[in-house]
Amino acid sequence: MSIKSVPSRSDAPDNGERRQLQLLIVDDDVTQRSLISAAARHAGHAVTLARSCAEAIEQVRTARFDCVTLDLMLEDGDGVEVLQAMAGAKFAGSVVVVSGMNADRRIAARSYARSLGMELQSLPKPLDLAALRICLANLGKTAMGLPVMHIWGGVKVDGVAEQHRS
Repeated sequence: MSIKSVPSRSDAPDNGERRQLQLLIVDDDVTQRSLISAAARHAGHAVTLARSCAEAIEQVRTARFDCVTLDLMLEDGDGVEVLQAMAGAKFAGSVVVVSGMNADRRIAARSYARSLGMELQSLPKPLDLAALRICLANLGKTAMGLPVMHIWGGVKVDGVAEQHRS
């Protein structure tokens, strides 16, 4: 069962204010979901939770998200199945893998996502909250076409960071 937050701000402001981004958090670990959710809400994002591959696949087929945080190892399957469903749904947002899998597995997921036409960033578990906060702050900036202020792990975000480096 998924849980959707009730937006606290207008989803489409007309006064130049930052639009609230829609974030899907896919993780079967309650602690990780809570940490990511709290950081995302603090950054001003609306949050939807999925505890399994099946829930995540249903969400990406029926709703629009600006970003998905994705654990690769879920109780009912592999996060790669969710990436496949996202590609099938023509997902055009950001993907952030948050996984305890080793670096080789996260790199393989990044390569696979690229083959599907998606760019993704990855953060290892245990989750570094500072890195997550930077990542979430950058999501809002890239959605508005603004320069990224921080790069975590040298990941280029939608070409915006590269365009604005000195």
